[in-house]
Amino acid sequence: MPTEKLQLYKCNICGNLVQVILPGAGELVCCGEEMKLLPPHTEENNELTEKHTPVIESSEQGRFVRLKYHPMEQNHYIQFIEVYPKDKSTLHLKYLKPGDTAEFDITNFEEEVEAIELCNIHGLWRSK
Repeated sequence: MPTEKLQLYKCNICGNLVQVILPGAGELVCCGEEMKLLPPHTEENNELTEKHTPVIESSEQGRFVRLKYHPMEQNHYIQFIEVYPKDKSTLHLKYLKPGDTAEFDITNFEEEVEAIELCNIHGLWRSK
């Protein structure tokens, strides 16, 4: 199956995570096995959704992508937040680590954006 721009694929053996920059028709392989597409979660109206769905907010301080209720502890944290316009023409990425605040200042980015985040336990989530 052909890949699509900005899709994420994960190796279930070593944990490598790769993102498609330019789509193609080939198979993505790591550790001798096909990598698995990592689709964003789409569940709605449950506790996991509330903690994991990136929220885009504007205030006097600027515009931010935030995860207000997610822990940022050693064993459970947001690994990165990624922001891009709907046409996927640019990409902004912020890596996070335990103890960081789970937010990304996007004040100077395009007006219409989508955001995704990766939780080390619960996987990939997309903004609504």
